[in-house]
Amino acid sequence: MLKNIRKQVPWIIGLVVTVLVALQANAIFPVRLVNLIDFFAYDVRMRLEVPQRNKDIIIVNIDEKSLTEVGQWPWKRSVVADLIKRLTDDYHVRAVGVDVVFPEPDGSSGFQILEGLAKKELKDSKGFVEQVAGLKHQLDFDDRLTKAFESRPVVLGYFFSNDKKAVSKGALPKPALLQAELGGRDVESAEYFSFIANMQQLQDAAIAGGFLTPTPDSDGVIRSIPLLAKYKSNYYEALSLATARVALNATRLKPKFSKDAANLQEDTSKDDEIEAIVLNSSPRKTIPLEPLLRSLIQYKGKGGPDGGRFTYISAVDVLKKQLPEPVLADKIILIGTTAVGLKDLRTAPVGIDYPGVEMHANVIASILDNDFKIRPSDSRSIELIQVILLGIVLTFALIRLKPVAAILFTLSSLLTAVAFNYWMYASFDKVLPLATPLLLIFLLFLFVFGWNYVVESRRLRGVVRRFGEYVAPELVAVMADEPDSYTMEGESRELTVMFSDVRGFTTISETLSAVDLREYINIYLTAMSEEIRGNRGTLDKYIGDAVMAFWGAPVRLADHARRSVESALKMQVTAHRLSQEFVQRGWPALKIGIGLNTGEVRVGDMGSKIRLAYTVMGDAVNLSSRLEGVTKLYGVGIIVGEATKKAAPEFAYRELDRVRVKGKTQPISIFEPVTELANLDADTTAILDLWHRALNIFRAQQWDEAEALFFDYLKMRSADVSAQVFLERIAYYRENPPPADWDGVATFVSKFSE
Repeated sequence: MLKNIRKQVPWIIGLVVTVLVALQANAIFPVRLVNLIDFFAYDVRMRLEVPQRNKDIIIVNIDEKSLTEVGQWPWKRSVVADLIKRLTDDYHVRAVGVDVVFPEPDGSSGFQILEGLAKKELKDSKGFVEQVAGLKHQLDFDDRLTKAFESRPVVLGYFFSNDKKAVSKGALPKPALLQAELGGRDVESAEYFSFIANMQQLQDAAIAGGFLTPTPDSDGVIRSIPLLAKYKSNYYEALSLATARVALNATRLKPKFSKDAANLQEDTSKDDEIEAIVLNSSPRKTIPLEPLLRSLIQYKGKGGPDGGRFTYISAVDVLKKQLPEPVLADKIILIGTTAVGLKDLRTAPVGIDYPGVEMHANVIASILDNDFKIRPSDSRSIELIQVILLGIVLTFALIRLKPVAAILFTLSSLLTAVAFNYWMYASFDKVLPLATPLLLIFLLFLFVFGWNYVVESRRLRGVVRRFGEYVAPELVAVMADEPDSYTMEGESRELTVMFSDVRGFTTISETLSAVDLREYINIYLTAMSEEIRGNRGTLDKYIGDAVMAFWGAPVRLADHARRSVESALKMQVTAHRLSQEFVQRGWPALKIGIGLNTGEVRVGDMGSKIRLAYTVMGDAVNLSSRLEGVTKLYGVGIIVGEATKKAAPEFAYRELDRVRVKGKTQPISIFEPVTELANLDADTTAILDLWHRALNIFRAQQWDEAEALFFDYLKMRSADVSAQVFLERIAYYRENPPPADWDGVATFVSKFSE
């Protein structure tokens, strides 16, 4: 029950995290950090935009050069009037947007003082009054600027304010939209309560006006501007929209609603937003809008004279008419400043000192080119679909995959989410939220993977604790993948069991000091254990100088017999190397005998309540121990049973004999593994053939011929003890012939002797 509950926990975590993130996506559970991440992602995408040169819009810059040659700002309005007339009359520009506000009269000429005297103190002096009237054209700079605006495509800028207590100054232009044109709809938008605008006579003379009010996001960066803003129930247009409208010869704009209601009086829901503005230009222009009647600014360049997006021209060069007429002809002009002291530098996604005038230029360029980035109205739906799909897929993957694969899958999910988001942005101009999917991926990885890591670590510790002393590290890693599949409970299984023992250990222990004996046996046991564990064997126990091991448990190995024989051969090679090292140190030589047998055994925890051990028991185990003891009688290093030979056909074997060991009634054939078949050479093959002929003739009781063959064998293997054993038997049977039913089997009446 507990195990099943534990398995469901990651799914529960994944569901809870997905629901919480979905609530955030629906703005039910907003998190400021998510907005900041989305801002950052938007800014990165904007910085990746390739700068695109715009040839239709030119910024006449009140720069340091102009201030040096013309004078400090504010300039006399007569200078501004000359600038306007130069642009319109001499260069024939299409429209002029003025990113400057003129709320107060210009008294720099002193004309207002003279005019006051003519109206009051000197009103009876006819000559003075006439002279003042004659100077009006020269000294009334506001009048000169007013006349410069008249009948020319000039759009004046002004500022809105949210200060309800502030006193408004100047005059607003006509509204772009009246409340009545909305059909009773309550449209959400930026709303202002006061303004600082141009003098009445200046605004009346201009063809239009547009607000300049910056609208930074919560982090202070300007990413969009409202194209329409509300003041006292009516809606006014931004400088960029008004300038573009004038340049396109559009006289009015019409709202396009998200719902085309048949009966506007019955459908006045707040969600019926203005989704676009339609200009009555030729051809018509449709300008998509964001919520709150805003438009995202496309910053395609760093900004400024060196930004690569727009051409900047010094105002003084226009005043002095130092430019060829085609440079400005039929262009849209924005008069603004990049001079640091005039404080019109803003924080944009692409930089912290971005000219405010260029923000308006970017919006105008988007209108002219029909090139807008837009948050689709169904962006929340897309976001929710992403959240749900990611929640399901990622939770499933994190539960199923191994740690490294889970990390790689998480990283690929992050890259996929980012790539999809940028693909929608770059290919379809759709701005989709990115922070929410990234947040979901991070949280799912943190909690689901974290839970699995804690649980799996606990399981792994249990596996290591249970099996780490017995099996190789790579087997522990295999078991850690499915720790519940490996227990200490007893079960029947076919395994291959090994017993290894040191020959003459009693003599060795009598020869060496206690310290040397300890080092001798430790070196030997370490080397043998490494060979066993290095081939996926399980160490059962050390019995003095003996080693007991087995293959095929706790991890199932289809080739357990092959691995055991291979390990035994390697152990003999290692023992020979150690023997040479021991002799060099003045220690006794090392020889070992190894017995291997394959069969059905009982494997698991066995012992008492006081102490348990993971071990094997059964007839196959006992036979393996007997075979190890028989090795010394035949003078060989390794003996395997019939079942092992059959299960490991990859090796060449020498059949040593058929024996009946103590405790067994059925005889078995015993074999010495010689080498891998792949390494078997012609000489070794010939020797094995000679041996097997001699053995068969011996069993046929042809003593003379068998004796001759065994002597021939000894000529090639003079130290072979097993041949001597058979020669002794031949001599015995000559004197004591075996019974008629003799089967050629040697019977061992004790563990180690016949």
